[in-house]
Amino acid sequence: MTEARAGDDRFIALAEQLAEAARNVVMPHFRTPLAIDAKADQSPVTIADKDAEVAMRGLIEATFPDHGIIGEEFPNVRTDAEFVWVLDPIDGTQSFVTGKPLFGTLIALLQNGRPILGVLDMPALNERWIGVHGQPTTFNGKPVTTRACESVEAAWLYATSPHMFKDAETSAYERLQKASWRAVYGAECMAYGLLANGYVDIVCEGTMDLHDYAPMVPIIEGAGGVITNWKGKPLAADMGAGDDGTVLAAGDKRIHAAALELLAG
Repeated sequence: MTEARAGDDRFIALAEQLAEAARNVVMPHFRTPLAIDAKADQSPVTIADKDAEVAMRGLIEATFPDHGIIGEEFPNVRTDAEFVWVLDPIDGTQSFVTGKPLFGTLIALLQNGRPILGVLDMPALNERWIGVHGQPTTFNGKPVTTRACESVEAAWLYATSPHMFKDAETSAYERLQKASWRAVYGAECMAYGLLANGYVDIVCEGTMDLHDYAPMVPIIEGAGGVITNWKGKPLAADMGAGDDGTVLAAGDKRIHAAALELLAG
């Protein structure tokens, strides 16, 4: 049986190996002619996405064959296992295929549905965040912390795009955006790393899936921040009806609480 400890060196070592394996597959394809296919939801996918996930899955199967795997490109396996890896080989495929270096590989390890380890790797920028439950988050091997921010009015707000929100989420987001100091878009998953490093105060997003937010939980929390959905519920695989695809991350718990109130209306 695998030792049930978030900071198990074997888990961290494998997570880094997974990030390296994905880099080695993805980067030779970056800024090269590449066929783009559409998935069932019409989101783009390439051979780089698929091959990177295959490489990561192979390492997990060889190292911890009893662990489960939830991947974006291939069917899930052993999702009822105590430990389940969540893989997104290229988060920000649109950036990747258009030559913009703001795409990342996202890796999480769940224990009984709760994220205990997260990796945000930016292959084209050679930047990597690692979060482990109960430990300080690191950026390229050095501990990082979020910054204090007393009010939403003083906050730098990030979202991937103002167009990512749907229905009532749009007006809720607009309340937060109008109250904040500045809103910035287009950083993709890197926005969470910038928050962990203390450059950004709030990240607010919608239409997110487990593979998008699971790695961010230990990264943001380990840097001293707070991350929930828009109702203030913890993000996990077993949220049930609470998993509405919304994410609110903040470096300071005071503005997290204030942002929740603005989103609620």
